[in-house]
Formats: sequence, C-alpha cells, structure tokens
Amino acid sequence: MDAETELRIVPANKAPRGDLDALYGERGSAQRCRCQRYKLHPGESFAGLGPDELASRQREQAHCGDPDADTTSGLVAYLGDVPVGWCAVEPRPAYHGLLRPSFRIHWEGRDEDREDESVWAITCLFARAGYRKRGIARALAVAAVEHARAHGARAVEAYPIIDKNVLSEELHVGTESVFADAGLTVVSHPSKRRLVMRLDF
Repeated sequence: MDAETELRIVPANKAPRGDLDALYGERGSAQRCRCQRYKLHPGESFAGLGPDELASRQREQAHCGDPDADTTSGLVAYLGDVPVGWCAVEPRPAYHGLLRPSFRIHWEGRDEDREDESVWAITCLFARAGYRKRGIARALAVAAVEHARAHGARAVEAYPIIDKNVLSEELHVGTESVFADAGLTVVSHPSKRRLVMRLDF
C-alpha cells in the first residue's frame, strides 16, 4: 500500500471528536499520554491529571469537531472513514516542555528566540495499532510540513530519536529518515539519542 496516495489527512479540528478517542483506543502508552508530554505545566503529571483530563485537553487543543476554528494542534490521517494516525504540529511556543530548563541541551549553541511563534514543531507521530509500518508516519510528517508552511511558519523543527535500542513508546518523536524524507535536515546533535532537525522555508 502506498500510504501517501491512499491516506486522507485533515487538520484535527475537521475530525469528529470521537475519532481521536477511537484512534488512541483504551490502553497503551499513547492513550495514557494523549500528546500531552510537552504540554504539561510545571508540577503537573500524567498520573495526577488522569486519562480523562488528558483526553479532554487534547480534544480541546485540537478543536475537534470545529471546522471553523482558527487553530488546531495537529493532523488526523484516515484510511477510508477509519482514523489511523495523528501528528502533533504547532508553533513551537505551544509546547511548554520544549522551552523548560530540563530541555536545555537542545538549545546549546542555538542563539534564537525560543518564543518565536513563526517556528513550528512536530513533536509526535502516531499510527493506530493494526496500521503500523504502512508509511503513515512518513505521510503525516510530509503533511505537517505543508500544514506549517500554509499557516505562515518560517521554519519547522522535529526532535527524532536515533538510539537503535529505542523503546517502542519512545518512537512517537519520529526517526531521522522520516523527517529527512519530509525535507528536514540535521541542525544539531544534542545527545547520543537525539537530533534536532529543521526546515527553513
């Protein structure tokens, strides 16, 4: 299957509210996170918030079911009417976790305004169980770049993991080859396990 030609990818605000719930299912690390890892404020935790609050936050951030919304937090991929993939892509300052001191290693040697709204970030690529290894993440990465460009971004970044011993739940950040195919190039190698990749428009 050529996912890039058969997939339909839409801004998440154009997806029905229930489609995100169906996409994540009722178990697994993705369901427990609901793309909130970089959204949590200091002092908050997954355990403290609980799955219902995390899911509610994601739906609210995505503006699911509101096609007239001015913003959304990501993209949803479909095969037919089945939601099969999610990609988080927004202006970088929307991700508090990317700006916190604990993420400082990713900023070493980079002299720029972390709060620059014109730089977007792709922080998550997720394919639904049963639909993995079909090129969905790759197609979502390409669509995310174009979505950012169409909404006025001057650059888009990603932070893939490169450890060969990576755990499956860590792969949500994507891989170097996926983002390279979407046009991003490596701008820094902040740790043994992580790259910063970027495309300036």
